[in-house]
Amino acid sequence: MKNICSKPLPVDVVFHPSWWNRHVGITFDEDFFYDPRRRVADEQRMERTLHDRFGDCGLGGHHAEERPEIGAVHLAAGYLLSEMLGCRIEYAADSAPQVICAHREELAIDEEAPFRSEAFKRLQRLIEALKARYGYVTGDINWGGVLNLAIDLRGEEVLMDMMIDPEGTKAYFEAIGRVVERFFSYIRSETGTTSISVNRIARHFDEPIFIHSECSHTMISEQDYEALLLPIDLAWSERYRPYGIHYCGRDPHRHAEQFARIRNLAFLDLGWGGDVAALRAALPETFFSLRLNPVEIEGYSSAELREIIESRVRASGDLLRTGICCVNMDANVSDERVREIYRITEDLKMKN
Repeated sequence: MKNICSKPLPVDVVFHPSWWNRHVGITFDEDFFYDPRRRVADEQRMERTLHDRFGDCGLGGHHAEERPEIGAVHLAAGYLLSEMLGCRIEYAADSAPQVICAHREELAIDEEAPFRSEAFKRLQRLIEALKARYGYVTGDINWGGVLNLAIDLRGEEVLMDMMIDPEGTKAYFEAIGRVVERFFSYIRSETGTTSISVNRIARHFDEPIFIHSECSHTMISEQDYEALLLPIDLAWSERYRPYGIHYCGRDPHRHAEQFARIRNLAFLDLGWGGDVAALRAALPETFFSLRLNPVEIEGYSSAELREIIESRVRASGDLLRTGICCVNMDANVSDERVREIYRITEDLKMKN
């Protein structure tokens, strides 16, 4: 399988909205996401802030540009497809949009309704306004994942559905998958990318990648994944390459056997606590994005942080198939701690 990254050990970080709110004064109300002027102005403010504070780490490279970003590529914010499917969204000044479960009673969806929704029309209006002014649009929008969306729609009932009505649930997942596929295909047709907003490490790759978010798979068994959801990954990995999976839970290694069946799995974003060595044994050619724990990151000593990063990189084994990320660091993380992540990885590159 072709390697997706020609850079050894790329690194990227994402700050929680509370960091941006406290340090930069950005508020994450509805206009941040949909007002064309705010979209461009706030994304440039974010780039300028990254350049001013962490330019020595290579961040903020677009600080001098007005970029018509259609989505919040500096946040971890997956909510739009949930809204398109009928969930209510609550906005707050210092956090990502909160999806309110729809608690749908039926195990079925109207696959056309999301694209007639006001949420999708609002996105279309944003894109057209940006294109009218700039002539193009860039960036992308986190497209979530099939099980994530099913839980947003049905709540924990969908986990019961998997046991009581596996065939009906599989058909439900497939229907959600078709909506997701249509959505990310639309985004790709406008900007050429789909997944920088899923994990910014994707911007370091040699070509755009498709990353399916499987945050909620930590809640299901390996057998349920194999029977009900793996078929979607297998089909998408054939149609959309390079293909990847985002798994931010602590136990991605539980699904190593199933992941190994995805012949074209070019990327795995594996959560803190995941057994890197076990996954590498199952996936020798897959690029691993090794996630650091954003909650604990500020509490480590420098020696502890170095050992954490070095041990995980050693377990991955190949610097051309390994990256480091820390996503959703909150307002309390220090600038020095961020620079330390970059310094440690630079030291590792020098040693190898």
